[in-house]
Amino acid sequence: MGRLVETLAPDYGANVAGVIGRDDASRPDSWPRADVAVDFSTADAVPINARRLIDRGVNLVIGTTGWQAHESSLRDYAASRPVGIVAAPNFALGVNLFLALAARAAELFAARPEFGSWVHEAHHAAKRDAPSGTALALLETLKSARFERAVDVACTRAGSIPGTHTLGFDAAAETITVTHSTRDRSVFARGALEAARWVHGRRGWFTMKDVLGL
Repeated sequence: MGRLVETLAPDYGANVAGVIGRDDASRPDSWPRADVAVDFSTADAVPINARRLIDRGVNLVIGTTGWQAHESSLRDYAASRPVGIVAAPNFALGVNLFLALAARAAELFAARPEFGSWVHEAHHAAKRDAPSGTALALLETLKSARFERAVDVACTRAGSIPGTHTLGFDAAAETITVTHSTRDRSVFARGALEAARWVHGRRGWFTMKDVLGL
């Protein structure tokens, strides 16, 4: 993902100030100066990296998943600093529109008790977190839309699947499904770069809903 961000940055009018790898993580004083940092590291590294970048006054786009247990404390840490942060479980623009569709679908089906709901997500074998951050976002979307029935979640980890998410609603004689399939991982880098361009000069904690005006 970092290499994709570096390759695609010129398409978004951005210049890459530098790259922070594993060997540089423990030497924040050597990190390059930048307006916005894009983090596609690991879940364990996010809370550490983010605090160091916040202390330096660098705006931040967090594209890593699996760190959400630290989100509340990180938001508190950032609240008193003059930085802008965009954090999202998935930066693909289509996924975020998919979540908006899911919210409307959940509102409609919440009033129909004969329909149950399910989520299935599939990713490459190396993905560590399961369910995915996007699947968890789907569940939160359903909950926020007052769909209060249990939602079954299934996960697949195999091969090189970039990412597929399906939201389904099922009754006795009919099924409705909405699916988003990622064909190329560059969509995540492009979404992160769009967010980086948007958050430049802003202050506060944001999501892709803010970036897209949803």
